[in-house]
Amino acid sequence: MSQIRQDTADVNAAIDAELQLLDPAVRTSRALAARLLDPEFVEVGASGRRWTYEEMLDALPELGGGSGESDGGGPRFEPSRMGGVVLAPGIVHLTYETDFGGRRARRSSLWRRRDGETDWRMYYHQATPVPASAE
Repeated sequence: MSQIRQDTADVNAAIDAELQLLDPAVRTSRALAARLLDPEFVEVGASGRRWTYEEMLDALPELGGGSGESDGGGPRFEPSRMGGVVLAPGIVHLTYETDFGGRRARRSSLWRRRDGETDWRMYYHQATPVPASAE
């Protein structure tokens, strides 16, 4: 496989995994979320709070986005403008925006695939709130 095709496949795999983490069924399942988060995972949320792997797995079902409007729950994350780039072998950087019940955020994630593994795991995530006045 050519390097360009491999890079495209890696970015697409990371995007697929990112979208899974936005899925209500994954957000409410510790087992499913644990498969997508790297054991060394760190997040700086839109609130400014720093989250570790264990803290995120404990809190994820309660953080919102875990229930869809169709089942009577709250708002869901609506991603847009998602794209990515391979920074190095086994490292993909994704950027995108979300709308969550009218609150917008710009997001950045680092995904890594360790040597000998086939699955991509989120290593780092940051969300920055977008003020209503910003485009």
